This record gives sequence, C-alpha cells and structure tokens, in this order.
Amino acid sequence: MILDDATSEIYYAQLAQEETTGAVMASLRAVIEQKGLFCSLYSDRGAHFWLTPNSGGKVDYQRPTQVGRAMKELGVQMIPSYSPQARGRSERNFSTWQGRLPQELRLRGIRTLDGANEFLREHYIAECNRRFTVPAAQRGTAFISCRHRNLELIFTQRYERTVDQDDTVRFHNLIMQIERAEWRPTLAGCMVDHPSAPGRYPDPDDRRTSRRILQRGRKAADAADEKANQGRGKDVARKSHKADFPSQLANPANYAGFALSHRLYD
Repeated sequence: MILDDATSEIYYAQLAQEETTGAVMASLRAVIEQKGLFCSLYSDRGAHFWLTPNSGGKVDYQRPTQVGRAMKELGVQMIPSYSPQARGRSERNFSTWQGRLPQELRLRGIRTLDGANEFLREHYIAECNRRFTVPAAQRGTAFISCRHRNLELIFTQRYERTVDQDDTVRFHNLIMQIERAEWRPTLAGCMVDHPSAPGRYPDPDDRRTSRRILQRGRKAADAADEKANQGRGKDVARKSHKADFPSQLANPANYAGFALSHRLYD
C-alpha cells in the first residue's frame, strides 16, 4: 500500500503472495505514472527499501537497493523509519484494512487473488479514500510531472557482472554472449550493468521462479557467423561483428557500465 502522508489518501494497493522487489517497484511506478513524481518516500527498513548490515541497526546509505537506486535516479529522497510508532498513519491504515478487508471479501464471496485485487481497484480503495481522507494542512500539490523520464529503464532491475574470458556474462543460470565490437578486441574482465526487465528474467526475490538454462558460448556464435559470411570478403565479415552500442560508447574509455546486448543463443 502507498498512501499520502499529508492526507491519508491511498494511491496504490495490491494483494500478492509475497512482497518482492519487482512488486514494490511496480507499485511506485504506477503511482508516478498516475500522480507524478513525489519529493520523498517514507518506508520501513524492509530489505526491498534498505540494506541494514546489523539487524535492528541503522541503514547503509552508501549501498542502495534496487528501489533505492531507482529513487535516487528520480531525485526522490528516501527516509527510513526506525519504529512502527513513527509510521503511525500507515500503521493505523494497515490495522483498519486487516480488520475490514477480509470481511468485505467474505461478504462478496471473493476467494481468488485476482478477484480481490479487482475489488480493491474498482471499489474498496475509492471507498476508503472517501471515508478516511483528510484535508492537507497546505493547499496545492507537491507532485511534479516526469513525462520526459524513461520509467521503463529506471524501474528495470540492474545487476553488475564481470565479463568472462569468452565475452559472456552469467546471470541466473543464463549465459549471454556479448556481440563483438570493433573498438575493443575483448571485454573480458570488464564490469557491465545488466538490466533485468520484469517478466524476462527471474526475479531474484521470487524463490518459486523456475530458472531456465540457455547455454551456448562463443564457439556457437563464431560458427554461425562463419557460415553466414561464407563467400564474402574479409572486410564484410569483419563489419558483421560490429555491435549496436549507444553512441556514447564510441570512446573505449567509457565501456564500463554499458547495458548488455539482449542477443541470446538458445
């Protein structure tokens, strides 16, 4: 659940089997797309929001989570809560929901997760906002437009990996081949930033996700290229290895941190 600290208006609520990083990022993105960009996010110290080296201790501001990284890119200040009392408004909302929502679902005969979420979207959230929202102390809104921001990229989970000697990168039992580049003979040893789009690769927080194995290394890629270039000149064959990298990578000094090619060999 995401609600306004000033008015208690509920902006987003969703029932799920378990809370994952992907679910949290999807909820924040939905609020930003509907309402705009907010100035700060006040949350508990759950692992999706903060890294807490010592249980019950202070959070580590220098090692952001996926959510923390996305909020930093958007310029949203994250504020950790160190006690349930500090989140009194949200805790009271949770208590109200825990008491009322199961009864509402029972009275309507709703027994499935999809049905419950449809009821939330179509009826329950609006009814709660009508009954419990209070006027803000100040007029106006703090939301600002972010229509020019690439939310698809910002809310994509990213993971650093080191390129192997055969120019492949391992991620969740996948082996991905990086296409060759003219400006550097090999990327072995480089650190790359791999984006994991929702639904494309397994969510590391979802232990129920089955992991597929796609393994085909440089030998398979070389064999395919050699077959495709038979009868062509050397210049043509060499040009076929050129990778479609962003323009800012024209300088080899900027290779660290570029997104992987999504070309997979299966």
